[in-house]
Amino acid sequence: MTEAVGLRNAFTVDLEEWFHICGVPSLGPEEWPRLPSRLEPTTHRMLDLLASAGITATFFVVGWLADRYPDLIQDVVSAGHEVGSHSYHHQRVYELGPVRFREDLRASVTALKSAGVDDVRLFRAAEWSLNNSSLWALDVLAAEGFTLDASMAPLRIVGDAAFPRHPHWRRTPTGLIREVPPLVGDRFGQVMPLGWGWGLRMSSPLRVLRVIEAENRAGRPTVLTIHPWELDPDPPRVRLPARLHFAHYFRIDGFPERLRQILMSGVPFGPIGQVAVPGDAM
Repeated sequence: MTEAVGLRNAFTVDLEEWFHICGVPSLGPEEWPRLPSRLEPTTHRMLDLLASAGITATFFVVGWLADRYPDLIQDVVSAGHEVGSHSYHHQRVYELGPVRFREDLRASVTALKSAGVDDVRLFRAAEWSLNNSSLWALDVLAAEGFTLDASMAPLRIVGDAAFPRHPHWRRTPTGLIREVPPLVGDRFGQVMPLGWGWGLRMSSPLRVLRVIEAENRAGRPTVLTIHPWELDPDPPRVRLPARLHFAHYFRIDGFPERLRQILMSGVPFGPIGQVAVPGDAM
């Protein structure tokens, strides 16, 4: 893993399929082999966009996909991108418990290494599900040799608005682990997911860039993340509960061009492993 080297914004990609949506029985793991894949064309579209912007990013990969698309994972590695684990079965951490979480984590590492990833030390949980009810997962991660987690969203809906908004250290019984949260912003009197999902799709590129630049002037890095399915020109549409339908489809039309404006703006982005955390020398 690349060690933290200083102030730099991180761009990350959660490498998952359009059907990797937690809590929808009709899209559960037993259904995945029968659903049409959109992973390869959308991932290559993401790789092309990053290459045109001269940006090296971090891809958090679902292990189930690494087992099925090892050549695609090699395309990511060959392009110079950093790779971390996004679990194996894309299940919420707090629903697994410590034993099943460790098993799932190890399965994801095995899949990634089989696909040619040399060192797996970075983790992001499905649906930001490392929260106050699953803080025990940080100890599991540290015990398994992970050095950075990017799962704790400072947002009420999936995390806790009281979580730190910027990179920091978390102490576990096994040792220290770096926590690098995604970018949030204050809007309409609420904390909003400015750097990912519907929050990023809702905001204009100019507003996102202004927030990033303000954070950088204050000496703080930011983290953006997207999914390849958000770049799909014709994404599959399925019936979802209202909240999930909004999160998955809101303003997805035209998003690739808005994202391109952010990436081509000249604001520096790099892998999440290069984001400095205060006290890195500790």
